[in-house]
Formats: sequence, structure tokens, C-alpha cells
Amino acid sequence: MKRTRFILGNLDFTELTVLVFLIVDLTSLDAVTFNVKNTQIDPIVMDEQILWIGGGAGAVHTYRIPLLTSTPLGSLLAFAEARKTSSTDMTAKFIAVRRSTDKGATWSPTSFIADDGSQTDGVNLGSVVVDEETGAVILIYSLCFYRYHCSPPQTMMTESLDDGLTWSAPRNLNPQLGIHSFIPGPGFGIQKRHPPAVGRLVVCGHGTLAGDGVFCILSDDHGRTWRNGAALKSIPYNQNKLNLDFNPDECQPVELDDGSIYISVRNQNHYHCRCRMVVRSLDGGESLPVEELVFDTTLVDSAVAAGALQKEGVLYFTNPANTHSRVNLTLRWSLDYGKSWMNNTFKIWEGPSGYSCIASLKGNETEDHIYVIYEKGQKDYAETVSFLKIHLHRGL
Repeated sequence: MKRTRFILGNLDFTELTVLVFLIVDLTSLDAVTFNVKNTQIDPIVMDEQILWIGGGAGAVHTYRIPLLTSTPLGSLLAFAEARKTSSTDMTAKFIAVRRSTDKGATWSPTSFIADDGSQTDGVNLGSVVVDEETGAVILIYSLCFYRYHCSPPQTMMTESLDDGLTWSAPRNLNPQLGIHSFIPGPGFGIQKRHPPAVGRLVVCGHGTLAGDGVFCILSDDHGRTWRNGAALKSIPYNQNKLNLDFNPDECQPVELDDGSIYISVRNQNHYHCRCRMVVRSLDGGESLPVEELVFDTTLVDSAVAAGALQKEGVLYFTNPANTHSRVNLTLRWSLDYGKSWMNNTFKIWEGPSGYSCIASLKGNETEDHIYVIYEKGQKDYAETVSFLKIHLHRGL
């Protein structure tokens, strides 16, 4: 067979073909690495530190409801309710914060950025959301959620413009949102990166904005103003609940690569299963259609707040993986945005464990670590708040 040659400048067809293949190989290198990393997730704990111990420094009986986020400058910020006199929800509280500038290796001393005095129905955490365009770290929490000893209920906001070093005076969002009982999170809010509504801040939580269920609040101007968005209402609506009633509760939103918002929801009264509810918003947090509601029976759950994080196309999830008790904190991961979960899991702590939150460093999504904060104990899950640095690919 006669060989055909094509001349282009100083390259013949054979050389040009090699060059094209070389270019294709180089441009696809990141994708290949990404796929290899995704199929070789093999977590290992690199470091664990106890950030808070009940009965420790200050007039604090118990630390609970841990939140974790990273800032645009690469710092990690950890938050918790510092419950002054008991471990129960109905006690006076501070909001505690610690800061790390070296990827969790060392932490600042505890600071208190909110104090409800002696109110036994005061501060409730809460959701932290980072505006990557302005650098602001925004913390939203509630006052008088239960309306037992103080009223009216208030949705409060404080923010830091200096990487978590100082915090603004709290601002009451009731004039914008109305007087409703609403506890954001607990966990983090999101800033939309993909259409629709790029740049929007979305914070979701539970409460009684107009009845009860899961609700989201939205800001399109970097937190200056907020409005009510999506709702997933309970059944029976705004009435006392019985076991097995539909009662969506604490929740964690995550933006997926297609721009939808995946929300992992606590199934408070075990409707349909002892597992997680999952609902998606397709319009930037404006609505939560029932057509997008599923019950993820793989994610067994005893009704507890859980962690979720989207990183490099992988969805990570943490909760006490048990149908009846808060034990066995487990890390799971999904390669198809939560439609299914890998069979291999990573047991973080087999003992008493409660609420958890996951973070990764902003602006450095290719880093091979995630960070987990969770309630951990030997006899009771509320004994300490522990921080973990987890390497995702020990074999790579």
C-alpha cells in the first residue's frame, strides 16, 4: 500500500498526528488524574484534635452543634454552642469559635462571639456561609426559637470581614424575613457557583417560618438583604407530630456541578424509613419540589444532623450510621451525586457520636484532604467536639 503524506509547514502528516495525540493526552491529563483519584478513594486520618471538652475553660457545661468552614484566605473556622449550665437545648449559651491558619495543625484559643446572658431559650446555631466574592464570613443563628422564655423569635446575623478575627454586632433579620422560628443548618450555607443564580447565598434550616418543615433564605446582594425562598413543609402541616409523620428537620445544602442544590435532611419522625431524606432545588433555592424528594435507604440514620460536602465531583457524607442510636460515625462517598454510594465506607468513630460537619479548603479543591468536626464521646456523644484531618487517597 502506498503511504500518503500531507505537508503542513515543516511537519508531515505523521508528525502532525503525533503532535495532535500529544496535545490531546496533555489536555486530558487532569481528567485522567481526577478519574483515578475518584476510583481510589481510600481515607486515612492524618490528625485528630479535641477542640472543646465539656466542663473545660470558661463557664461552659457542654459544647454541642459543631460547624466548620474555610475562608478564601485558607483559614479554618470552627464554631459550637457553648452551653453554660447543662447539655440540654434549653440552656443559656455562648457561640464559641476557634481559628486555624495552618490547615488545622494548631488552633487559636476559644473566643465567644455571642452571649445570650441567662436566657434559657436563647442562642441556637446555626449556619456559616462564606461569600467568596467579598471574603465575608457570615454566621446566621436564632434567638428564642422555642418561644418559651423570651419572645419574639429572631433570626440573627453576624459577619467577619477579616478572616474570622473580629465579628460585627449582631443584626436582626426579622424586618426582612418576618417574625418566624427558624434555626439555620446546622452546618454551612452555600454561594452558588453555577447557573441559575450565580453568586447567590443560600442558607437552609428548619423551623416554623409559616408552619413547620425545611426552609431556605436567600441573598442576592452579599448578605445585605435576605428573603424567604424554598420550603418543604411537614405533614400534617403546623400541627403536633406523631411517630412516622412527615417531618423534615435539620438539613445541609450542597451545590452539585449541574447547579442544582442537594439538601440532606433529618427525617425527624422516621417517615417511610430510618434513613435520610434528600430533596433538590433546581432553581437556586426558590423551591423544593416534591418530585425531587427521595428517601435514601443506604444512609441509615436515627434522626440527627449530618455532614455533606461536594469536592471534585465526589459527594461526601458523614453521620452516625445506625438506625436507633447515635454511634458509629461513618464517612461515605458517591461518584454519581448521591444516586448511589460506594460499598466501601470509612468508620471514623464506632463509639458515641452525634452531629458532624465537613469542609475543604476554598480555592484549593484539588487538595487531597477533607476536614471533619463532630461530637464524640466514650459514654455520651456530647462529651467533646473533635476535629479530623482526613487524607482521601492514602495509596496515591
